[in-house]
Amino acid sequence: MADMDLGGTISSSVHGRLDRMALYRWWRLRLVGSVEHEKVIGKIVEESGWSPRYLFMTIMSAGIAVLGLLLSSPAVVIGAMLISPLMNPILGLGFSLALFDFSEMRRALIALAAGSACAVSFTALIVALSPLQAPTAEIIARTRPNLFDLGVALFAALAGTFAIIRGKGGTIVGVAIATALMPPLAVVGYGLATWNLPVLWGALALFVTNFVTIALSATVMARFYGFGHFLSSQQSWAQTIVLIMVFVVMAVPLALSLKRIATEALTVTQVRTFLADRFGNSARVTQLDVEFDAEPIAIRSVIIAPRARARKTLALQTELSRQLGMPLRLQLDQVLLELGAGALEAQREELRQASTPAAAESARIAALAQIISLAAGVPAEAVTVDRDHRRASALATPLAGATVATYHMLEQRARSQAGDWDIAIIPPQVDFPQISFADGADELDPAARESTLESVWAAHRWNIRALAVPGLTADLPAAPSLAERRAAAIATILRENNIRAVPARPAGQFFRLAPPVGDGAR
Repeated sequence: MADMDLGGTISSSVHGRLDRMALYRWWRLRLVGSVEHEKVIGKIVEESGWSPRYLFMTIMSAGIAVLGLLLSSPAVVIGAMLISPLMNPILGLGFSLALFDFSEMRRALIALAAGSACAVSFTALIVALSPLQAPTAEIIARTRPNLFDLGVALFAALAGTFAIIRGKGGTIVGVAIATALMPPLAVVGYGLATWNLPVLWGALALFVTNFVTIALSATVMARFYGFGHFLSSQQSWAQTIVLIMVFVVMAVPLALSLKRIATEALTVTQVRTFLADRFGNSARVTQLDVEFDAEPIAIRSVIIAPRARARKTLALQTELSRQLGMPLRLQLDQVLLELGAGALEAQREELRQASTPAAAESARIAALAQIISLAAGVPAEAVTVDRDHRRASALATPLAGATVATYHMLEQRARSQAGDWDIAIIPPQVDFPQISFADGADELDPAARESTLESVWAAHRWNIRALAVPGLTADLPAAPSLAERRAAAIATILRENNIRAVPARPAGQFFRLAPPVGDGAR
């Protein structure tokens, strides 16, 4: 019996080895053998480097992308993807890691760095010169990496590498790869121009995560099709070590992003499980939103449950906070059904809860857009609405004789009817209000203070971070003149409202602020 068992074990081991050998031969003949490796490498080397055409197309793609983001137009953003050449250096980097080709890695990194820097600089310039600088829904959507963004980058990389290796459809999948890269780069430029650091760092994190995912996925796919170090020129040990270090360094941000994404997904699962346990098997968690950027994190949910299973939200919040080990804010909408209500009643109530709030919210947003359109003198379609952050903005139409105070008053009227929404009416380019002092006075009276605050409001709406104050000096002398004292009083108001005050030449009895010449404050 023992001999039979031993024989069976040996036979199984031999069969397993033969199966693996057969699979290996199939892989070598059908997959690796069908690829023209030298031709593919030649194409990668030819297209992954820097060139004037590559730089020009990258800049044009970035310009179209940022205009689409500012206009909140997905169609325009997609148009930018059609001409973006970012696929080539990314795939070149992935192949260089598979081939252990140090010179190709250097060429690809230089091309990618040059293209990214030019794209960010050009988009920042466009945003700085644009009257539309309010964050749109298209911009906000690209400030936080999530599992779906990672999936887009992964599938696009696999498709792009396959197309390059098999020689089919490279342009089409290039659009998919650009989708994961160019919009985040454009948002980085937007964040730089507006000095919106949360937007800048969020978009940069998304770009780095997608870029690393694409490069490493391309490396894995290239190795799968038999691209290895034996296909490249001889490399020194030092260059090989550098390549390995680059691979490891690239994997670090990807691992951190994956850890954060996994942690957030686990938290959502824990919250859903907690609510389902507390309300019982007969309850339904129909909506669950977790806002991780809030401090503390905000959890909103709709629960449909029997009336007997009603729970106090505060008690659930305390228990859930203790279970997750973090502070949180819980908002529960409990839809309570009468005893004996069956599945049909629950489904009807679920449909009603899903449709009624959405319809009501859409109606409120439509009414809000109408209010803002009337105040700004633009069509309702020209109002930018950010549902997630409850913010709406519009660029006002120039009105004959209108001043900064006129547009500020229009915004205040719209804000008074908007509830908890943040309203921004961006005035057209007009002169800043004149600030007048009483004879011999160096303090701001109510009218002068109001004119200064109107200037502050306009500067914020135009995204100007510094204003030139006539008569202001870098250091106030021991015996300042009247003009210097007046300028110092205005500068104090500016600094209190996060506007940098820049010295300028005195302008007589009246003061009118202006952006500094050549300061780049916008």
